[in-house]
Amino acid sequence: MNQHGKITKSIREPDVQRDWWVVDAAGLTVGRLATQLATVLRGKHKPLFTPHVDCGDFVVVINADKVVMEGKRAEQKEYFHNTGYPGGGRMRSFTKLMQTRPEEVVELAVKGMLPKNSLGRTIVKKLKVYAGSEHPHAAQMPKPYELPYLHLGTK
Repeated sequence: MNQHGKITKSIREPDVQRDWWVVDAAGLTVGRLATQLATVLRGKHKPLFTPHVDCGDFVVVINADKVVMEGKRAEQKEYFHNTGYPGGGRMRSFTKLMQTRPEEVVELAVKGMLPKNSLGRTIVKKLKVYAGSEHPHAAQMPKPYELPYLHLGTK
């Protein structure tokens, strides 16, 4: 073997060490929060990231009902949903979705930033979103995950 050659390390599924993280979403912008969550869920923050392996961590998001959208985006943003019937396309506004199901706003934002394949569908199952400050995952002892520079007014 060449002593000066580079070796690419590729991790296998059984060798993945998964951590549990808890993120407080109160006062955070939806898109900026989602990019950070997608990075952790995918495993890109780890030194042994492998694109074709699910090597990410579990993420618990609390206070999803307190996320914000900047400017007029809150009035203009709409989410498409199809009932499954012909002509069953429905549009839901951001404000209505925040009143009825605020967890779905964060889930849809993160899901849109993950791969659109079977790996992406597996990765999104590790995201647990809750509207309030309580969550049922205390037994997993999630560690608080600090998201840098995401709070409004922070530079």
